[in-house]
This record gives sequence, structure tokens and C-alpha cells, in this order.
Amino acid sequence: MFSEWFMPENTRLSGSIDQINLAFVEREATPRLLMKLGIQLHLAGLSLSNTVSILAVLGVERARSTVHNWVHKADLQPESGRSPDHVAVDETVIRLNDERYWLYAAVDPETNELLHTKLEPTTNKVIAHSFFTELREKHNVDDAVFLIDGSLSLKDACSRHGLDFRYERHGNRNSVERVFREVK
Repeated sequence: MFSEWFMPENTRLSGSIDQINLAFVEREATPRLLMKLGIQLHLAGLSLSNTVSILAVLGVERARSTVHNWVHKADLQPESGRSPDHVAVDETVIRLNDERYWLYAAVDPETNELLHTKLEPTTNKVIAHSFFTELREKHNVDDAVFLIDGSLSLKDACSRHGLDFRYERHGNRNSVERVFREVK
């Protein structure tokens, strides 16, 4: 299940969405499963805006501050500040309720830890650049070697950020491909 891949930053959880404790909930305006999904997506590195967008696709309209409060009250703040030697980066199309979205992901291939994700309705160089900006703000990756496929937008974003990258179709890039297989 994709929950294994969406919880690596929190060592207190083994990856099961059932382990998220919602004892803090006073009134249930949101189904518990969707609250847990929102918490899990944000812990995985999805922005509050993107987490709220996914919840909206699933029929739950909530403010970013609401999701932030869920994560805070569950005492599961995401960690940041990783310093991997290599980062596997990729983008893929996923379908949510017959709508197409582009999922960007960065994975530490040594630990298979998901470092950052971004979900967007389209893909282009500006979005790829924004993804790398967010990744660099969250983790110390400036000295890492980025493993990318043939994506021109990812190559352009690495160049614009002055990051060392190399084309790799298999090998260490397989960690990000595994994440995408699990999500799909």
C-alpha cells in the first residue's frame, strides 16, 4: 500500500494509516479516514494547499489551517533537514476522479525515504523549478547528485538551480519509480 511510502519522515509510525491517533478529535466534521489521509499526505511532504486539493477531490472541503491543526494536534510534525548524497527525482501522471494530475517526487535512494512531493494539474518548467525550490528549502540537497530521467523540465530546473545531475534510467532511480508504482 502507498502508505509505506508516504510516512517515511516520521519514525514513530510504521507506515500504517491506522496508527495515526485521532484522540484529539472533539467533533467529527470530516471522516476519520480522510483526516488520516490528509495528515499522512502532509507528513510525506505534500504542501498544505496540495493536501487540501486532494481532500477536495475526495469531496471534503477544508482550509489549510484545518489540516495544519490536525497534524499539530496529532503531534506528528514532518521532519526536514535531510542531507542525502543522491536524490532520485521524477514526475508522473496520476488520475484522481477522472482528472489528470502530475505528481513530482524526490526520494533518497539510499534509504528509500520520500523527501518531497508536489501535486499539480499540469507540468512545465516553472512547476519543476518551484518543486526544486521547495525541496532545497526543506532539505540540504545542494551538494547531492540528482538522478533524473529524460524530462526536459527536470533537467532545466536542475540547471537553473545550479544542481549536479545525471541522466539515469535505472539503478538508484528505481526508488522513485517504486513510489510511483505504489501511488498508482
